[in-house]
Amino acid sequence: MSLYRNSAWFLKGLTEFTKNGHLSASKRFVEKDLEVSVAGRSFMITGANSGIGKATAMAIAKRGGTIHMVCRNKDKAEEARADIVKETGNKEIYVHILDLSETKKVWEFAEGFKRKFKALNVLINNAGSIMSQRDVNAEGLEKSFAVNVLGVYILTKSLIPLLEKSTDPRVITVSSGGMLVQKLRIGNLQSERGRFDGTMVYAQHKRQQVVMTEQLAKTHANIHFSVMHPGWVNTPAVANAMPDFHRSMKDSLRTPDQGADTVVWLAISEAATTNPSGRFYQDRKVVPTHLPLAWTHSSPLEEQKLVALLEDLAKTFQPH
Repeated sequence: MSLYRNSAWFLKGLTEFTKNGHLSASKRFVEKDLEVSVAGRSFMITGANSGIGKATAMAIAKRGGTIHMVCRNKDKAEEARADIVKETGNKEIYVHILDLSETKKVWEFAEGFKRKFKALNVLINNAGSIMSQRDVNAEGLEKSFAVNVLGVYILTKSLIPLLEKSTDPRVITVSSGGMLVQKLRIGNLQSERGRFDGTMVYAQHKRQQVVMTEQLAKTHANIHFSVMHPGWVNTPAVANAMPDFHRSMKDSLRTPDQGADTVVWLAISEAATTNPSGRFYQDRKVVPTHLPLAWTHSSPLEEQKLVALLEDLAKTFQPH
């Protein structure tokens, strides 16, 4: 079945996830959806110093939004901030240094942010990690899980009270079409059993992000949650983590701006919030979270259990 699943996914990717897929989809885009001013609204973007994150920050800054760039590397973040200010003329761009793999620090950052800032309209969970081999953080958690799943959960949950106090609050998580080949598995969250395949572990994390989004949308009705697939995008992260794929597909990969288009649309357009909360998007459209006949569905009980496990883990590292 996994052979069918992988083949079906790759064929879908060749037609939909590429640069040409975006060009084809863009024929139905409504340009006025993005012709808005977001002056006075604030946006937190993780991994905002390169790739999709930087392209998203640039597009929103051009429309007057206040940007909180959450980045791991101070030098790269400051360089990206300077680029954004220079190109947009918007000086309301703030850099925050945080390594999402350091679980306790994610809590501390979010709690500190809530004390310092009175509003946050949009949270964009963009930062991600693909590891070539299993590694653990200071808390003993597998690093890519800490970044892709637990870090996203803690940051989102901690900022929900601030989001709920703000007008038209939204949470967008950048997932991946790779999650379509994965069925939710909650019995090996730390990738302790079996051979560690970083790309498949990442795809599983992206499935977990989809489930997390669906569950949070049910329990926090005042916030518009969404999760999206940016397509196959030519970013430094893809080049580093999947060099063979990047080399063979380079001419077909989307630009970071094309990859960021749906993130920006979900973050600023009125049209996005006419769809129900908790949905999965590709090229500004709600799409299914499973391939046909791929046997990747999980039970509601398993999906609730994932969030319960994350909640318990998150509390373990919460500062008192």
